[in-house]
Amino acid sequence: MDIQHNNHGADIDNPHDIELNKPSKSRFLFLLSFFGFFIFAWAGCYNLYEHKYQRNDKITAPDNTLYDPKYK
Repeated sequence: MDIQHNNHGADIDNPHDIELNKPSKSRFLFLLSFFGFFIFAWAGCYNLYEHKYQRNDKITAPDNTLYDPKYK
């Protein structure tokens, strides 16, 4: 018994499917890339802010390495 089921025309298109709506897909991919880049850049700036250089005035440089060196 050879029965073929051809249901090619029975598929109902979902209006919320991103693959069927090209403007919606491009908008979604643009927003995804924009906010992904924004969060990546913000995290990098925050990391630089958290690990910024802390000035330490207690360290004294040797006399022979100053701008006007003093030799013995």
